[in-house]
Amino acid sequence: MDTGLIHIYCGDGKGKTTAAVGLTIRCVGRGGRVVFAQFLKTRETGELAVLQQLDAVTVMRGEGPSKFTFQMTPDELEETKRQQRALFHEIVEHCRRETPDMLVLDEALPACRLGLLPEDELLSFLRTRPDTLEVVLTGRGPSEHLLALADYVSEIHKRSHPYDRGIPARAGIEE
Repeated sequence: MDTGLIHIYCGDGKGKTTAAVGLTIRCVGRGGRVVFAQFLKTRETGELAVLQQLDAVTVMRGEGPSKFTFQMTPDELEETKRQQRALFHEIVEHCRRETPDMLVLDEALPACRLGLLPEDELLSFLRTRPDTLEVVLTGRGPSEHLLALADYVSEIHKRSHPYDRGIPARAGIEE
């Protein structure tokens, strides 16, 4: 790739991570190398099982939170912030050292919105990243600053979802 652009997949609908996985596979299929990093997620999912088998994909995950931030004690919240920031710094160093073609920051948007990942650090990285690095951000609630930097913004809206009817996440579909 000559020029790396920024993608945002956002909204309340299902499919943001799935779209990022699809773009990852497209990039690898054309000989690219991808770092696929996840914030806030702790479950092993079907897509991670496949991505981890691909030599051209580096999966990076930190210790995700064991519960929602609104359920955390102040100490748990501080520890989660420390873990998510450490993961981000590890990702940045890896990208500067290894120069992949694409970086996926799955759930980086809510990590910023919840104050777990400093948005100013993310913005700084996006502005100073290698010129050829394509970046994909996923999650709900991107800020206006992030939207202004993005070259692609795809918003996925939920019209209906089985979870609303009490159907839990199913292996191979939602996880």
